Amino acid sequence: MKVKTYISDVYNELVNKVTWPTWSELQSSATIVMIASVIIALCIFAMDFSFRHIVTGIYNLFY
Repeated sequence: MKVKTYISDVYNELVNKVTWPTWSELQSSATIVMIASVIIALCIFAMDFSFRHIVTGIYNLFY
């Protein structure tokens, strides 16, 4: 009986107590996440590119 009560409580909470975002709120949130992901990816690319050239330059000094 505990499982049935648990499932009933979960359903009740999801249907009656949770505030779901509107479609426009969801779209704006998704846009923000996509823009942030691109910015972070570009930052990581720039760091990787820089460190690769720095390390290659250091290696070329010794070999």
